Amino acid sequence: MGLLTSLVTLPLAPVRGTTWLAERVLEEAERRYYDPGAIRRQLEEISAAREAGAISDEDARAAEKELVARLIESRRHPRREA
Repeated sequence: MGLLTSLVTLPLAPVRGTTWLAERVLEEAERRYYDPGAIRRQLEEISAAREAGAISDEDARAAEKELVARLIESRRHPRREA
């Protein structure tokens, strides 16, 4: 970039910074959402809650179904290394 281009686009710097930050936040959120270890821990928590009687079988099945679908999707989702 030349000096003139830098000066002309300087007012857009906060927008570029905000966009960059939003992209990093999205990447981290997706990494956590699709983390197989976190999904497995949540499945174990549901199982423990079901055994303790804290949630009904129907609620547990619904939550497990959603988590298993997310686990399957996590294998298709591209991973970006930090």
